[in-house]
Amino acid sequence: MKHVLIVSLYLLLSVTGLQAQNKWTAEKANQWYKKQGWVRGCNFQPSTAINQLEMFQAATFDPQTIDRELGWAEGLGLNVMRVYLHHVAWTSDKAGFKNRLDQYLTISNKHGIKTVFVFFDDCWNDEYRPGKQPDPKPGVHNSGWVRDPGTMILNHPDSLGVLEAYVKDVMTTFKNDERILLWDLYNEPGNSGYINKSLPLLKNVFTWARAVNPSQPISAGVWNWDPKFTELNAFQIENSDVITYHNYAYIDNHKQRISELRTQNRPLICTEYMARRNGSLFQTILPMLKQENIGAINWGFVSGKTNTIFAWDTPIASGKEPELWFHDIFRKDGTPFSEDEINKIKAVTGKK
Repeated sequence: MKHVLIVSLYLLLSVTGLQAQNKWTAEKANQWYKKQGWVRGCNFQPSTAINQLEMFQAATFDPQTIDRELGWAEGLGLNVMRVYLHHVAWTSDKAGFKNRLDQYLTISNKHGIKTVFVFFDDCWNDEYRPGKQPDPKPGVHNSGWVRDPGTMILNHPDSLGVLEAYVKDVMTTFKNDERILLWDLYNEPGNSGYINKSLPLLKNVFTWARAVNPSQPISAGVWNWDPKFTELNAFQIENSDVITYHNYAYIDNHKQRISELRTQNRPLICTEYMARRNGSLFQTILPMLKQENIGAINWGFVSGKTNTIFAWDTPIASGKEPELWFHDIFRKDGTPFSEDEINKIKAVTGKK
């Protein structure tokens, strides 16, 4: 299977003639990665925000909670957080949105934590609007999370100009900001049944990012190895300065994916892992990624309005806390789901 994937990617690249404009050389990417040290952290959403809009809109931006929770991250020895943006937060209040991004970066930097900003996303709810966001549905994983731009771009291709202005404005504002580790241009392109319908926007966002030419690397993580995603995967790998990927499986499967991606001779950062029910655990995956010198960014940090302690496809109507959390590390009061996990994380990061 490994060799089939690699061969299919190379064949597709040769057939389609994909060329990454201004892509970092492997040497530049590896030199950059060496300077960072081992990258480890979480996908971060403060416990008071149900989605990307609630996190960064003026009325609900919560620097106090962000500061407190990133302090807990610092205490674990984490040095990066992956944070999702949304274009509607920008179209609603461009200057204010960028100001709040700067505030977030200032808080994060105070705790010795760099940021991976994510632009687009094909996951969860397709409808979104500015203003008050929905309340969480009891026991439902990511009940209020929203795609960006979702099906809207398929029905209103004239919106492409707005998305281009958004990406270029945000990236240009922060293109030389050392508080930003990486630009993650598109989370899980092709999810929600889109598959290759997401390819045009994926290609466009890489073109826009290259036009800005930031000092930070750009990437879009591979996440689905089904043959239907071969063209998407090939484009993502060919055009990313640093190879990012997701894996929520057991360690053997994870190691197999690493061996496939190693053929690119570029730094690897796992931007999503850790789902306890699936066997993707801090106790096994985190030390393995450190040994392999692969960036390790798990899903979830503080249990809150995203409801990600509940599994993707197993809602609990009562909203009762599951015995085994799916994601997340801490409760809102700072107590951990598992002291054993905390001890393991600290031991691996050198905080213990």
